[in-house]
Amino acid sequence: MEVEVNDNDLKAAGAELLSAGRRGLRINGWEVESRKCSILNSSTVQLWEQKLETSHLPEMEALPPVEVPAAAKWKFRSKPSQQVILDYDYTFTTPYCGSETIEMSENKHEIGDISDGTYNLQWENCNEKIDVAALESKEPILFYDEVVLFEDELADNGVSLLTVKVRVMPSCWFLLLRFWLRVDGVLMRLRDTRMQCIFGDNTNPIILRESCWREETFQALSAKGYPSDSAAYNDPGVISQRLPIIKHKTQKLKVPSNL
Repeated sequence: MEVEVNDNDLKAAGAELLSAGRRGLRINGWEVESRKCSILNSSTVQLWEQKLETSHLPEMEALPPVEVPAAAKWKFRSKPSQQVILDYDYTFTTPYCGSETIEMSENKHEIGDISDGTYNLQWENCNEKIDVAALESKEPILFYDEVVLFEDELADNGVSLLTVKVRVMPSCWFLLLRFWLRVDGVLMRLRDTRMQCIFGDNTNPIILRESCWREETFQALSAKGYPSDSAAYNDPGVISQRLPIIKHKTQKLKVPSNL
């Protein structure tokens, strides 16, 4: 999705693009920026493996195993020396919903017992909902980008994909963090985290985060009359409503009033 920014729209919204080759903009006291870097080289991979205490990137999880039809061939060969033992979640399923900190400037007072220059923010469960109408409005899109955080084809047995999309409009910014897993012939898993901030006159803006986890097996989908062919499930946005909700919650970001 390519978005051409109109200078008149930026000016009308009181926004300005970031300079010095940075991708993003400033609007209503917010600075929104996206960065895309090259894939990790071998030395950097080693550093992250040591830091994460794993030899399998992008992430290791202590989750129930998900077997593909070929799993038996991997784990049981004619010779014991040829057996493949999976000691990690090869689907790279992640519960990650984003990270947030406040970087304190030198002239700011410390908050509580925070003395290292950062403050971890807190999320509280709430009944408020993300304003879908605002997202579907005809407002101009001042900034848009999509970043692939990791992708794996699961040895040609499906796809494991984590992406983040960000959109800024004159009235709000919106972010979608999506983990999409399709294990061909076995199951599909979709974990969406949406965040929205509607601009206003409040000193502390209201920031909502909605997490929705969906999952279903190919067998169950077929029993409901849906296709069992993996080729019919390339776009998670199209088939998300076919997957039942496993977990759903909405939270509000608690921003300290003395910042």
